[in-house]
Amino acid sequence: MEALKKKIDKFFEDYATRFTGAIGGKDPDIEGTVGSFSESFIEASPLGIHCRKNDEKFREVIPQGYAFYKSIGTRTMTILAKEISILDELHAMVKVHWHSTYVSNKNMSEEIEFMVYYLVQVKAGLPKIFAYITGDEQKVLKEKGLIPGN
Repeated sequence: MEALKKKIDKFFEDYATRFTGAIGGKDPDIEGTVGSFSESFIEASPLGIHCRKNDEKFREVIPQGYAFYKSIGTRTMTILAKEISILDELHAMVKVHWHSTYVSNKNMSEEIEFMVYYLVQVKAGLPKIFAYITGDEQKVLKEKGLIPGN
């Protein structure tokens, strides 16, 4: 099980590196991002529960997602801590404590910390996210003045 934990730990370090690279001006690693998710996955947030497909539409929205984060001034997305709970020889739940930095359009620096819970399956030696649970990101971004409020 220790080897599985190490594999998942590296998977999330690569995931964070890919994100920060894309918002930092590197060409987004679309294939790496697509490869991080299973063929279908579930997103749960205060906006509801959504079933997504890892298909061409997903491939098309990945650069749009990175462009959104760049547009609101996101500079870094790093992992402060990870708790990996191995469920069996193929599955794990990973609690990731993220730290993000922003420079707003008013040239003000902001920092936001948040948790995301991921469910991961390892098939053929490759971890894939098949579900994740997030908090109310839109609410926090509005409170910090990074996106317009209602």
